[in-house]
Amino acid sequence: MSSSWTDFNQQYLMTALAEVRAALERHVEQPGRLEAPASAPIDPEDAGGESQPSSAPPALETLSRRLGLSAFERAILLLCAGVELDASFAGVCGAAQGNPARAYPTFGLALAALAEPHWSALAPSAPLRRWRLIEIASQPGTPLTVAPLRIDERVLHYLTGVHHLDERLVGLVEPVEGEDLVPSHLALARQIATTWTQAAARLPVIQLCGSDEAARWAIAAAGCAGARLDLWAVAAHHLPTTPGELEGFVRLWEREASLTSSALIVEAESVERADTRAVGQVARLIERVHGPVLLSTRDRWRPLRRDMRTLEVEKPTRDEQRRVWQTLLGEATAPVNGHLGALVSQFNFTVPAIRASVQEALGSGAEGEALARALWDAGRAQARPRLEDLAQRIVSRSTWDDLVLPEAERAMLRDIAAHVAHRTTVYETWGFQALGTRGLGISALFAGASGTGKTMAAEVLADALRLDLYRIDLSGVVSKYIGETEKNLRRVFDAAEDGGAILFFDEADALFGKRSEVKDSHDRYANIEINYLLQRMESYQGLAVLATNMKGALDPAFLRRIRFVVNFPFPDATQRAELWRRMFPPPTPTEGLDVVTLARLSIAGGNIRNIALNAAFLAAQAAEPVRMPHILRAVRSEYAKLERPLSEIETRDFV
Repeated sequence: MSSSWTDFNQQYLMTALAEVRAALERHVEQPGRLEAPASAPIDPEDAGGESQPSSAPPALETLSRRLGLSAFERAILLLCAGVELDASFAGVCGAAQGNPARAYPTFGLALAALAEPHWSALAPSAPLRRWRLIEIASQPGTPLTVAPLRIDERVLHYLTGVHHLDERLVGLVEPVEGEDLVPSHLALARQIATTWTQAAARLPVIQLCGSDEAARWAIAAAGCAGARLDLWAVAAHHLPTTPGELEGFVRLWEREASLTSSALIVEAESVERADTRAVGQVARLIERVHGPVLLSTRDRWRPLRRDMRTLEVEKPTRDEQRRVWQTLLGEATAPVNGHLGALVSQFNFTVPAIRASVQEALGSGAEGEALARALWDAGRAQARPRLEDLAQRIVSRSTWDDLVLPEAERAMLRDIAAHVAHRTTVYETWGFQALGTRGLGISALFAGASGTGKTMAAEVLADALRLDLYRIDLSGVVSKYIGETEKNLRRVFDAAEDGGAILFFDEADALFGKRSEVKDSHDRYANIEINYLLQRMESYQGLAVLATNMKGALDPAFLRRIRFVVNFPFPDATQRAELWRRMFPPPTPTEGLDVVTLARLSIAGGNIRNIALNAAFLAAQAAEPVRMPHILRAVRSEYAKLERPLSEIETRDFV
């Protein structure tokens, strides 16, 4: 508020207090005589002799109108405010009650000294007590009419023009600031404003559904601004748990909303639908609050007893995201313009995420092609936080040169990389996406025994495509509780959608199997879980890979829904020799290693790596180059771990 309004409001309040004081003094002089001016609203031009400086009315009149105070109730509120603002008011109260010790306001004093008295003002449902404008310091056995009255501190500050959030709401609600919106989100905000400004009766609840909480809040703030409302948010898990405490919160909030022209958005994304207590708390809050309320959640809630309108909040469109990238990059757009298409295609970001990526990249000082790489890496970093708690990120260090596979399998892996790299061209530019979204996700099955290179192949793809790789152990995702497996899978895919990371589902045997024939409820729910996983893989914008040691256990009906199936064969002697040649890094000192002899060991690449690493430690301990005896010791250890006998043919010529 401006200083002119503050001065005007102060003058208006002092004039109103003077009228109430005069009524008390008249009661001292002539008990029982009541005059209307003691409680009647004041003409603004009579407050200090000056006209109202702005369109904003004084706080006293705003409160009285919005909370429905009668002239008598308004006068009681002023009586209680006067004791706090004018030290001499208490003495007048004592004199008016004929007892200097009762130097405080009471209902009895108000009924006797103020105009237009009515007993209903004392009722708990009447505005003074319902909105907690005053507090009654009653003691057991003390009549209501003689109990001391005190004005609520928040109300007192409001009357004087000092605006702040009620201390009892601090920590429960927080202000929501608006921000610039993309056109599709601005259209939703306008729908909110139109719905509320045109409502004839009680305002409907606005339910905002979508995966992006920040976008939901920004749209809500803009919609409220269009309806000339401020917006505050409360998280569902912060709501009071008992009915009495919840009712107290509702009344405090409704009073705050009325005084400050505010709306409340209830953030319920964290509420589990199975938690009936939490769901009930949110539903009761929304149904009890009579003012403007919004519900923010990922998925639609069940219908409430209160009218509710639902708006679906999607991410900004690809064109909108491109314009945001260009706007934020400014003059730096031209050097990286050829890379913007790849950024928009790969990262399905909100405006704040794009802004953070641009700031990080520009802050690195990179220019031209280096800036394009910095933007890409910053985008990957922005997409990580939601996945970090759900999956294990694998830092990719393997390249195509590290793969030892038959040419057919290598070619198929390159085809997978090509599908991921050029999906925008085929789906969007060439129009395949218009034919339907089903099956557009790029999915692959890596099948082979443990240690044959499935994880390394995923690392190679991640390195070639410059994407993050996340490993999800399906044996840890699958739950014995109905619905929990789908919930776990959903969290993973939803978290990965922003950045299109490569999802590597290991131990797929934990979920897949020959379950097409339903024999009991467990089989039925297993099929539901498998179908859900395949549906998400088919629609996922990145690459999803399933890894299994037992391809034969997978039902052919499920395999038909996977785009690529790559078999990782057990390496033959030639391939094992090549693996041994590549296993020791160049700085590692070696002496007399015979890869042909080593290739006679019938083991997979993962076992070869374990043996090489153990042999290196044995050589380091002996301060020697890695030699065949070191490898032989490591071989025996590895075979013991595998519980396999070591034949003489395999170890011949080792020493």
